[in-house]
Amino acid sequence: MARRTVNLPDSVETIAREAAEQGESFSATVSRLIVQGAESARGARRPRYVGAGEGPDDLGRRAERYLSQPLAAR
Repeated sequence: MARRTVNLPDSVETIAREAAEQGESFSATVSRLIVQGAESARGARRPRYVGAGEGPDDLGRRAERYLSQPLAAR
């Protein structure tokens, strides 16, 4: 785990202390808030891959139904 010294304005420290969960250390609170803020600012992530293939248009919605049916021989 990286160890860093960060100087925070008093107003930011107050916000962090108010946002702390019960029993959570100040460092853990700051780490959690940084992650939440970064994820919120970044927005939705692009998928790592895009699936392509053949099949019915509703395969995503009805996958369970299709998977429970026996496969037809080609």
